[in-house]
Amino acid sequence: MQERGSITVHTENIFPIIKRWLYSDKDIFLRELISNAADAISKLKMVGFSGDFQSDGKEYEIQVTLDKEKRTLTIADNGIGMTGEEVKKYINQVAFSSAEEFLQKYQGDDVKQQIIGHFGLGFYSSFMVSEKVTIDTLSYKPDSTAVHWSCDGTTSFELSDSERTERGTAVTLYIDSENEEYLEDFKIRELIRNYCDFLPVPILFNGEAANRQKPLWTQSPNGLKEEDYKEFYGYLYPMNEEPLFWVHLNTDYPFTLQGILYFPRLKPDFDPTKSSIRLFCNQVFVSNNCEEIIPQFLTPLQGAIDSPDIPLNVSRSFLQADRTVRRISDYISKKVGDRLKELHNEEYEKYVQCWKDINVFIKFGVMNSDKFYEQIKDVLIFQVAGTETYTTLKDYLERKSEKKVYYTSDQAAQGAYLDLFKAQGLEVLVLDTYIDTHFVGFLERQNSDVQFARIDSDLDENLLSTDKAAEIVDPRTNKTRSESLADLFKAKLGLPNLNVRTEALKGEGQPAMLLLPEALRRLKEMTALMQQKQMDFLDQHTLVINTTNPLIENLQRMDETGADDALVGLICQHVYDLALISQKNFDAQAMSQFVQRSNDVLTRLSQKAV
Repeated sequence: MQERGSITVHTENIFPIIKRWLYSDKDIFLRELISNAADAISKLKMVGFSGDFQSDGKEYEIQVTLDKEKRTLTIADNGIGMTGEEVKKYINQVAFSSAEEFLQKYQGDDVKQQIIGHFGLGFYSSFMVSEKVTIDTLSYKPDSTAVHWSCDGTTSFELSDSERTERGTAVTLYIDSENEEYLEDFKIRELIRNYCDFLPVPILFNGEAANRQKPLWTQSPNGLKEEDYKEFYGYLYPMNEEPLFWVHLNTDYPFTLQGILYFPRLKPDFDPTKSSIRLFCNQVFVSNNCEEIIPQFLTPLQGAIDSPDIPLNVSRSFLQADRTVRRISDYISKKVGDRLKELHNEEYEKYVQCWKDINVFIKFGVMNSDKFYEQIKDVLIFQVAGTETYTTLKDYLERKSEKKVYYTSDQAAQGAYLDLFKAQGLEVLVLDTYIDTHFVGFLERQNSDVQFARIDSDLDENLLSTDKAAEIVDPRTNKTRSESLADLFKAKLGLPNLNVRTEALKGEGQPAMLLLPEALRRLKEMTALMQQKQMDFLDQHTLVINTTNPLIENLQRMDETGADDALVGLICQHVYDLALISQKNFDAQAMSQFVQRSNDVLTRLSQKAV
């Protein structure tokens, strides 16, 4: 048999496929050819199930052979093979998908899950690295004649008889001079492992087994142990520490999807905008680009997802946002939520340890998904400041007499405030991540009767000593000692935007502290966060003078006696500086002035002691 002709190109099905910009990554050619070989084997199995073919008992396999001297790479299978007419129909008519036609003949979901190809274009990716491609194929059909097909990358082909005697197909690529990297053993072995490691057909490279074949995600969770999941994670990500937890996915309605997702221990260089989940289609690696499938708040997840129902474009490298993708995204969110509740209820200590790594992402998730919030709102936990104890918001409020939540955003910087609350047995929650300014507002909207207040924004009534009545010192003005003290600080500090308040605090340790208005501070924080800059200190703040503090008592007596008015002014400024320094960082000039005033105070006090 000898025949010449021209390849028929279906322009409505993307004519430029022969051109080399079809695929963004040349490596994909081997994945496509091996996938086609796997499809050929799957098709023959389906034909056998229908009774149209009697197996000869030989094991199905794909052989990849590299010949450096001849500069050839051959991908061969012992699958269904093709007749001459089928070669002309499926190879010469670009984009006429044999997989699609085969599915029409052998209908059934099981068939769909085993047929990888959907586009009829994968074969032509071979021309990205080859100057010539040949096919030798023999159909399973009785009395078939082996066919040889050859093409040099143009629209011309040659079709003739082949010397092949075994059923199946062998595609031989004659690697061109620009792609000699594909003549290296390590490169081909790397591509097989990367793209086809879990293909359920043995792949032999130069006679040696080259793929793992059995992915963990296809096995029943009931038959797997914790060590199995950890071993598989280590295989996927050999340089990572053990994962925090994992979620096994398996559903066949309204879409088919399997997979295992792991929440890793986060590294300092983690990029929250990039997903590292591996996407597979019928156990053939497709892409690391899963941003459309994975909810944004779950981008830290790693692992593998396998689904024949995820719509891909012609290069199988990017996902198309459609209804199925959205459903899959919702399904993954729900499964993660189910796993979080399971950990909270059954392995609480492990859940707390995980929470330290995942809380930012979970908070982001509940703020962006009402469904996810409703699912896990009862397992959102908060650390109690100064302890290793965690609590839910519900439990925290049940221990209080009011619907007010006190929290700290920095246990070290707000330590003086925290000590005051702890001394009176008041629980303070820790909300110290960059997202918590938004999260606090979100929780208030979800719980309309609850108010959040940072410990430096308000003083709980339990912190105040109400039995210490202020003494009237001037019958003419009817001013109390506290009112006179407030006037003293206002006069000595000379800050028009400063509010001065006097309170008898139950703790005597702090002479004064600053209170920042909650609403205004939150607004400033959110503005600074959006502008990606540090928040400016609030000019509108309140200085609370502790009337039970010995320094304040001594200061007032000095003022009343009129002794050393300059020293009184320095001490007022020093008390304010000490309160201020816990809330803001002084610049070079302010720090220099603070040090100078401190020295002046000490000098004057030492002179009085001599």
